Amino acid sequence: MNDEERMTDIEIKIARQEDLVETLNQLVYRQQQKIDELASMCAALARHVKDASSAGLESAGAHERPPHY
Repeated sequence: MNDEERMTDIEIKIARQEDLVETLNQLVYRQQQKIDELASMCAALARHVKDASSAGLESAGAHERPPHY
């Protein structure tokens, strides 16, 4: 293998690594967007539960067994 072939092989490997790094960066970006979305949904759900609890929407009968048991 001469120097030119070695240089070509190295350039090919670098190009593939750059493509892989770009693909992984895009994947991490999409994952972070999803994590942010889920965190926002959890916060909204927690607020909803807190509001429902403080508004007295939880009745004492909510924890009783239904009559068909």
